[in-house]
Amino acid sequence: MPPHALSDEDLVRELDQLHRTRADTLRHGSDSALATHEVRTEALEAEYVRRWPDRDVDPARTRAGRRAEHGAPAGTDTSPASEESP
Repeated sequence: MPPHALSDEDLVRELDQLHRTRADTLRHGSDSALATHEVRTEALEAEYVRRWPDRDVDPARTRAGRRAEHGAPAGTDTSPASEESP
């Protein structure tokens, strides 16, 4: 069923199921199964964001929030890739 045709409850239930089965599909599924899983997940996630664009976002899940947690200045990148080699 296309994501836009699902009820809110069915959309969330399908997303939960796909997220629960992701690792198993990645490790043990065929290339076709993995591709199908990725396409379906992307479609369902896009529909979720379309329906709830103003969803409650945890500030710790944003760059600015992570910087604040670590006491870094606002313009500082705290990712490991930004660290310079000695």
